[in-house]
Amino acid sequence: MSARIHPSAVVDPAARIGPDVVIGPHAVVGADVEVGVGTEIRAHAVLQGPARIGRENRIHPHACLGGDPQDLKYAGEHVALEVGDRNVIREFVTFHRGTGKGGGLTRVGDDNLFMVSAHVAHDCQVGSRTIFANCATLAGHVEVHDDAIIGAFAAVQQYGRVGRHGYIGGFTRLLTDALPFVKTVGLRPVVLGVNRIGLQRKGFDAERVRTLQRAFRILLRSGLNSSQALERLAVEFPGQEDVAYLIDFVRSARRGVVRALPTRRGEEGLAEE
Repeated sequence: MSARIHPSAVVDPAARIGPDVVIGPHAVVGADVEVGVGTEIRAHAVLQGPARIGRENRIHPHACLGGDPQDLKYAGEHVALEVGDRNVIREFVTFHRGTGKGGGLTRVGDDNLFMVSAHVAHDCQVGSRTIFANCATLAGHVEVHDDAIIGAFAAVQQYGRVGRHGYIGGFTRLLTDALPFVKTVGLRPVVLGVNRIGLQRKGFDAERVRTLQRAFRILLRSGLNSSQALERLAVEFPGQEDVAYLIDFVRSARRGVVRALPTRRGEEGLAEE
């Protein structure tokens, strides 16, 4: 089925539009933009290239994808945006292309939900099945691993990382990396424990969740420093895939991870799990 393009839309002749694409009123698709099969670009959305947009994405009004990076070092070099398949990109969401010194590519995976006004800056690498709530913001060069959730108005500093299945609470300010599998919350972030309900919703069985709870008690509550705790985890959980990923994530952190626990009695914490 051929693309359906509204007469008021502006589509550059050099854009590559796949079959069954819908482009709504007053949308703009620039040169060197590739749009995959079945993607819908709604009214007033803007796509700037070089950019590749995959299949069956839903791009809502006034979203702006592929804009120039907000980096003073950017000098017009050839940089790109790559977006996977089946993403839902809501109103006023912005994705910026990469920078020459940052790898030249901003990449977003598959099956993600970006709520209103979320922002993905230059050179970010976002995995699949993530959720960005309203106004969640990534600075440049940030990594968000698969299945993570970024709460409303949360902000991640440049070069930060959010681990797989990590949950970042609303208004959280991340200056160091957020651990996988746990809830990280606050302007001075603390870990509120393993994201048990979220993991269960993703198909983790009870034993898999309990294993992670035991591992995080060692990492965060044993009194060991990071190196000692990681060595103990490697000994006590050999061959456990989730724990192996946790160990690798902490070891590869360039500026540390959030390890603080709540200080007020009665707050939810690892001791209650």
